[in-house]
Amino acid sequence: MELLLIGYPEPRETWLLPAPPCPKGAITRISVHAQQAAEKAIKAVHLHQQMDFRYTHDLDALLTGLLQQGMVIPQEVQASVFLTLFAWETRYPGLGPSVSLDEYQDAVRHAEIVVSWAEQVLGS
Repeated sequence: MELLLIGYPEPRETWLLPAPPCPKGAITRISVHAQQAAEKAIKAVHLHQQMDFRYTHDLDALLTGLLQQGMVIPQEVQASVFLTLFAWETRYPGLGPSVSLDEYQDAVRHAEIVVSWAEQVLGS
């Protein structure tokens, strides 16, 4: 099933693409993509369930909205809320601390968990 979101013209298969090797320092700037993948996936679940959501980058707020509507969210998906930090702190160089390779890989791993969960929900 091809799902296109309002405001997200790309298909969900492109939300989380394999990260290319990047020069030192670029990891911090591209970490925001892990957050964006998780955010788009959670918003897709809202739309699929016909639930309204706030226009926010805050993953905790988005997941809380689903929980309040009675949806069961796996703990490993809920653990992704730390990705919200990447929405602001890494989007603009110099605003936050540098991201290590381990932190970046952890962010991508968590985003993959959220995207996989959302794909399961959308497929049901």
